[in-house]
Amino acid sequence: MSRTAVYAGSFDPITTGHMDLVRRATGLFDEVILAIGNNPAKKHLLETEKRVEVLKECTADLSNVTIDVFDGLLVDYCRAHDAGFILRGLRAVSDFEFEFQIGLANMDMAPDVETVFLLTEPRNIFISSSLVKEIASNGGDVSRYVPEPAFRALTERLGL
Repeated sequence: MSRTAVYAGSFDPITTGHMDLVRRATGLFDEVILAIGNNPAKKHLLETEKRVEVLKECTADLSNVTIDVFDGLLVDYCRAHDAGFILRGLRAVSDFEFEFQIGLANMDMAPDVETVFLLTEPRNIFISSSLVKEIASNGGDVSRYVPEPAFRALTERLGL
């Protein structure tokens, strides 16, 4: 496997915390793939195409980042893209419990794919896509929690 990492999520919307991890990961890996997972069970605020557009704009200055969309198991996606690493961020103990369980399952299914955890910058610990959507949906200012392209997409979508 290559030194390619896959950072998967809904990125609905991408936050400053996500971007911090992406920027740090670009120095650790040859390639970082931001993979938007298609989860039909989730209700998304931003359409998949809009999230792809936003992610491309947010990472335009990062030459070793690519954007993709996937269905199915993340470990299968990693194997299909010769990615030897799954990148995950940890904000709090509650994140650790969930991520640890998923990481162990991925390790069992694909021992050749390593899960790498990066700690969230303290200033971003409380920021999540869910929180951003809640604040924005109620007319609050989320400009300090998301990159500018995501802020524009949210305000357009919500008519703010």
